[in-house]
Amino acid sequence: MPTGLVALLDDISVIARAAASSLDDVAAAATKAGTKAAGVVIDDAAVTPSYVTEFTPDRELPVIARIARGSLFNKLVILLPAAIALSALLPAAITPLLMAGGLFLCFEGAEKLLEKFGAEKIGETLDDQPTDAASFENARVSGAIRTDLILSAEIMAIALAEVSDKGLWEQALILAVVGIAITVAVYGAVGLIVKMDDIGLHLSKKASALAKSTGRFLLRAMPVLLTLLGTVGTAAMLWVGGGIILHGLEELGVHAPAEMAHGVQHAVELAAGPLGGVLGWLTYAVLSAIVGLALGAIVAGPVHLVGMMRGKH
Repeated sequence: MPTGLVALLDDISVIARAAASSLDDVAAAATKAGTKAAGVVIDDAAVTPSYVTEFTPDRELPVIARIARGSLFNKLVILLPAAIALSALLPAAITPLLMAGGLFLCFEGAEKLLEKFGAEKIGETLDDQPTDAASFENARVSGAIRTDLILSAEIMAIALAEVSDKGLWEQALILAVVGIAITVAVYGAVGLIVKMDDIGLHLSKKASALAKSTGRFLLRAMPVLLTLLGTVGTAAMLWVGGGIILHGLEELGVHAPAEMAHGVQHAVELAAGPLGGVLGWLTYAVLSAIVGLALGAIVAGPVHLVGMMRGKH
């Protein structure tokens, strides 16, 4: 009996170690896949605060919570099953679909730059406010969730491409971990950003000189941060989209564009010495952004031209 019990406990120990090892592998793969999607995550965090402006302070966090729930639904209910089915039934389509998403990111980034340089906005904007507060909130939430669906699809596609060598259940678990972690990180950050002015106002009314100065700093920093996020978000779309296109072309057998970019990157790394890693990455990001801007402009230019011809601003 003791021998049987010892053997059983030993088997349980082996199973537990195997499960722990598997969870470690999932965590490592999820971290790697999530890191690859960092550029899209930055854009997600940059885009979302614009949907929460012009609400009263008491509605900001509830609106963010509604958008976050919609984002989880997008990732876990719509996109995760679609990604797993694609991986099982048509894995060859992953790279072209990823490139299509990358091209969309290039288009979005180029469109934002065109608008900054005076081009008129095409399609729906956030400028028109319905008089009814509830319909206004619902319209903003719906618009944010639609935007999130596109960004989430890109995040999940990038993550799927990183774990395509895993089993289907492991892929599903990793994608779920990535989806939940990114949603919590993005919308937690968005919550802090949109409440920064309220926190600053609260601190500025405190008796402590330190609290007052901190509060005034937060109030002054809020518009700067939102502007910076918008700029970084646009740049992220271009470098991530361009990088996806370069990598996708390489996967499909067109090696020259990616090889040229990597060649310049390696030359900078060799010339920069201790800063080679950082400057090399920055070089590749800039080259990817240039590719993204060129491709995005090819799409965005005609879209804006057709939109203006049809009078749809």
